[in-house]
Amino acid sequence: MKQVEIFTDGACQGNPGPGGWGAILRFQGHEKEISGGCAQTTNNRMELTGVIEALRLLKEPCAVTLYSDSQYVCNALSKGWAKKWRQNGWMRNAKEPALNPELWEELLRLTEIHQVTVVWVKGHAGHPENERCDKLAVAAAERCKQP
Repeated sequence: MKQVEIFTDGACQGNPGPGGWGAILRFQGHEKEISGGCAQTTNNRMELTGVIEALRLLKEPCAVTLYSDSQYVCNALSKGWAKKWRQNGWMRNAKEPALNPELWEELLRLTEIHQVTVVWVKGHAGHPENERCDKLAVAAAERCKQP
């Protein structure tokens, strides 16, 4: 199974507001950078979208080490929260719906194809790939601002 590293970040200017995501995929010393954004979104949606779009690029099942500064993404995947939300009809508990269920559904589908190990990194703390992903995300959010 191919070993792939994925680094992701999301950004939002206002929450909600114009947002962007960035990702770096690394395989055998080769890197690919991707990014995108939305005119009206939230930071959590951009964090999720960055991971989803990176995983969608993989053409076969891979062993993925996913690096993210989003505790929302990291905890929901590594602690099984997202799977529990899905089992409970996208409810976090008896009264609170889980946010972004369509994105979580897609992310869970992708994580069932790949073997994903989640690594949380502290944001804005000098991690080179996280800093690069942040720049990609912020630039994408800038491009999405309404004139």
